[in-house]
Amino acid sequence: MTFTKSSAVRSLGDGTFTASLPAEWTVGPKPHGGFLLAVMTRAASQVADGDPLAVSAQFLRAPEVGPVLVRTDIRKAGRTATVVAVTLEQRGQVCVEASVTTGRIPEHRADYVNLPPIPATPPPGSVELATFPTGGIYKVGSLCDLRVDRESASFLDRRTDGPLTLKLWARPIDEQPDPYFALLAGDLSMPVTFNLGRFGWSPTVQLTALLRARPAPGWLRIHVTCQAVHGQWFDEDATVIDSAGRLVCQARQLALTPAV
Repeated sequence: MTFTKSSAVRSLGDGTFTASLPAEWTVGPKPHGGFLLAVMTRAASQVADGDPLAVSAQFLRAPEVGPVLVRTDIRKAGRTATVVAVTLEQRGQVCVEASVTTGRIPEHRADYVNLPPIPATPPPGSVELATFPTGGIYKVGSLCDLRVDRESASFLDRRTDGPLTLKLWARPIDEQPDPYFALLAGDLSMPVTFNLGRFGWSPTVQLTALLRARPAPGWLRIHVTCQAVHGQWFDEDATVIDSAGRLVCQARQLALTPAV
């Protein structure tokens, strides 16, 4: 099943949607956070009849694999931007709540852009997710081709002295990337704190993403950095660039890393 089909939502006609969270998009036993945002944003875009421009989400509790209810409420309807409040619920509990701004994604090239250097395609020696020591935990490999730059992923060589930077490449299997996959890509990396030797569950608490362009066919390149780790709290910034060299998504999250 493609990413588009697996993240589809079904309207109940009153601003409420149903969806099913598949086992293929999980980290450990829990659905992937970026996948949850893609599902919620699809519902918001349908009810607002627009492209996603910005998503800001609070992760309250992790849902289980299976059916969920997505509720939408248009908070502002404008000619340039519409704001939709969205909640993802399961078994009567809100798991994620978000605000989604929709409008029209610009089609022209950026007047100014400052992007990190990263090759357009995975370089020789890049590592496929399926071959990772932790590959069985990240079950996205059946629907997404994900490669990691070995030089930046120092944890693969048992180094735990940083730096906290990762370079990755991703593309959906059997289809081309769209803005919803670009949104997912902003949360697709393994925690950058792996380069400090901090392995284990690293849940996202808050994430804000900006969608800047419609991705061109091919690989999305993902540049991930961290500014600070304070105790269990760390930040993670992801810059997502398409095969044409355009910025398609910027994502920043606050997350928890396992205690030392």
